[in-house]
Amino acid sequence: MRSINSLSLFTCSLLTLGSWLGEYFSNDKILGRITLKSSKTKCLDTVFYKELSYLIVFSISLLVTSTVQARPYDDIIEAGNIRIAVYDNYPPFSYQSSEGEAKGIDVAIAKKIADAFGVELELIWMTAGETTDDDLRNYIWKGHIIHRVKADLMMRTPYDRVYSQKRDDVGLLVHELVHMFAPYHSETWKIVHEIERLPDVPTMSMFQYHPIGVENDSVPYFYLNSAFGGRFREQTSVYTSNDEAFSAMVEGEIDAVMGLRSQMSNLHAELDPDKYQLAENAFPMLGKQKWDIGLAVHNDYRALSYAAGDVITELVMTGGMQAIFDKYNTIYEKPAYYVTE
Repeated sequence: MRSINSLSLFTCSLLTLGSWLGEYFSNDKILGRITLKSSKTKCLDTVFYKELSYLIVFSISLLVTSTVQARPYDDIIEAGNIRIAVYDNYPPFSYQSSEGEAKGIDVAIAKKIADAFGVELELIWMTAGETTDDDLRNYIWKGHIIHRVKADLMMRTPYDRVYSQKRDDVGLLVHELVHMFAPYHSETWKIVHEIERLPDVPTMSMFQYHPIGVENDSVPYFYLNSAFGGRFREQTSVYTSNDEAFSAMVEGEIDAVMGLRSQMSNLHAELDPDKYQLAENAFPMLGKQKWDIGLAVHNDYRALSYAAGDVITELVMTGGMQAIFDKYNTIYEKPAYYVTE
């Protein structure tokens, strides 16, 4: 398994361009040509401009042609590798250990897909944009404005008909070039609380009086700062990560932490269950309470989605997906898509 840094190709191209320019300007003849001025026109020698323009055009063409494209299923099999995009530093789904080893639920699923195809896995580590729309554009159908790296498959995308059929201001499909498929787990929100200071969480009203922590710029952050007229705002503490929030709870600074159920259950598994508990309360005024997570592919490559979808279906129906989530101490819920009467 190999990893692709989304900025590596762009960096290499810039280094190459810089090397060429360095050699170009270190040439005595060129330097002399720069300083040579006509006594009549007082301008730079036109030959210099011509040669420099050729160099710039060639360098730009290198940057453009270094784009890593998404590929159809047959090309992936022929090439012997598949590029799958996962979010960087997003435990328990995708992250790298201190030794640089790729770990996480989404990484394990990506390995299963590559193994089923009989190809090598190349991970593309994504830096999350402001919205999922940005991530789909940058890694599936267009490529980032800087690195132009596109993945064959993207993990952890919404599986929601309303979202997939979303239209822009002029009525065009926002995700016309994206096919979202194969839901592999259902996600929701969860609260972990310290039992002695906060024995139970029957309703969210408890957090008018008990301090609670959230990750900065997350949905819980905006929820606790705005819902019910901002009644929870004074008791809400903001942290750079869920790990930091959990540390604050253990140290007694706050009584609870709110976040994604998957992340809360993963971090809760590291604590003493006699002192910390997962709450069962609802989240009124939060909007969508539960949603499915799946994969995405360029809309032109449906055959790839069918093949990857078969792998996901087998994992879900045979208990393989449950085993992957269990390995990372994360609550798993099978999407309704697979539930039969």
